[in-house]
Amino acid sequence: MYRVIAIVGGGLALAACSSTPDWMNLNALKSGPVVDTVRFESNPPGAEAKTSNGQTCRTPCALALPIENPLSVTFTLNGYLPDTESLDPVTSPGSPPSLQPNPVMADLEPAPAAPKPVKPVKKPAPKKKVSSVAKPAAKPAAAPKTAAAPAPGAAAPAQQPASPWPAPPAQR
Repeated sequence: MYRVIAIVGGGLALAACSSTPDWMNLNALKSGPVVDTVRFESNPPGAEAKTSNGQTCRTPCALALPIENPLSVTFTLNGYLPDTESLDPVTSPGSPPSLQPNPVMADLEPAPAAPKPVKPVKKPAPKKKVSSVAKPAAKPAAAPKTAAAPAPGAAAPAQQPASPWPAPPAQR
């Protein structure tokens, strides 16, 4: 009976190996890429250091970078010209591989002053020709005529000063 249980248990163990879940794999035992911590500094400090693999930091700072391939780092800061430095992997016998130079130092140069925008020169408006013949002065508007004269005993309506707006319609 013990033989049967051992054979069935062994068969189940072999069947389970062919369909292991992801959490049971042994990738944790594999070594990752070799990295080196590289320090970045700039003059003036506070520049953004961006590597060609996408990692960024503000100087002074340090990043863990893979040593597989050469990298470049670009330093940028408002008011200064950008500066790009290259990092090369170096292997020497008896020591782990590393990236050189370490630390990476960038001296940022001030950006040239932007030229002031040139304001367009406005041309004076052409003068209008004045004719030698004088135009006659405008005549004052005539008061509207009424159809019937007011009754002798009735009070005359109060005169309003001339207005540039049209008169309101008469009430009926």
